[in-house]
Amino acid sequence: MEGKIGIWEILLIVGIALLLFGPSKFASLGKSIGEGLRNFKSAMKEEPAKKDESNKS
Repeated sequence: MEGKIGIWEILLIVGIALLLFGPSKFASLGKSIGEGLRNFKSAMKEEPAKKDESNKS
């Protein structure tokens, strides 16, 4: 299975990131990524609504 990331690879990446950034920075980094994803998803949901409104005008 080339090209696929397994659970061990993810755990290794998380462990290295934890060592590099430390627990407090790692937590804030995760929070920032989560907020960014949430904002991106909400923007994607709003975009079709804006297109529908502009087509009705």
